[in-house]
Amino acid sequence: MNLEEKKKITLSLIDTFNKASQVALDLRKAGLKKEIKSDNTPVSNGDIEVNKILTNKIKEITPNISIVSEESANHKMDINLNNFWLIDPIDGTRDYINNRDEFTLNAALILDKKPAIGIITAPAKKRVFYSYGLSHSYELIDNQEISLMNKKKDFEGYTAVSYSSELKPEILEIHKKYKIQSFQKMKSSLKFCVIAAGEFDMYVAEPRACEWDIAAGHAILEHSGGKVTDFNYNEILYGKTEFKNPSLILKSKNIL
Repeated sequence: MNLEEKKKITLSLIDTFNKASQVALDLRKAGLKKEIKSDNTPVSNGDIEVNKILTNKIKEITPNISIVSEESANHKMDINLNNFWLIDPIDGTRDYINNRDEFTLNAALILDKKPAIGIITAPAKKRVFYSYGLSHSYELIDNQEISLMNKKKDFEGYTAVSYSSELKPEILEIHKKYKIQSFQKMKSSLKFCVIAAGEFDMYVAEPRACEWDIAAGHAILEHSGGKVTDFNYNEILYGKTEFKNPSLILKSKNIL
């Protein structure tokens, strides 16, 4: 798939993501119906409805590419996927249910086990991010496409985002290596986007969560000039057993 084809697919999904984002907000305002899944994580009717909207549109525009979604059983047992979509209809469901703002909608196209397209919206924050190739990573602001390649903060020391306010020793060690001066707690895939935008410099995590939680953000960050590896600085590939994540180090272009 060439760059123009990836661009066409990406841009054809933006309106659908905006529609799904508004549906997520409207359903929350009306009062969500919540359940606890077998893995002890929450799911709401908002997750399910957003999943339907995104998967239906993606099936329409790429009918021959498999879709793996957090909220669907389809293809989760496949072991030879090379080209496929990864969808997390709402990342940060607890934030979504509890009327907080960091939750995101996510889709990534994986080609040859690497993220080729990434789309993330943060509906409550009114932020839209997408990418479809190296140097083609953007934030949509007032309907204007702003390149993330050029977005760097004024240097006042390196800063990180963290899943927890309590950092494990191995994470603290990596922060020390890169001279991280402070960190802020952030749970959803929005952390990939704010690092891509140069608002923060690093995120470090032990193995946790699943591939659909990180694939879209991975594309957006790497296409902006950042880097995503495991703790041993190996490349992250997708379609692993049970779609489990390895350890992660995210670095912005500021810190490379």
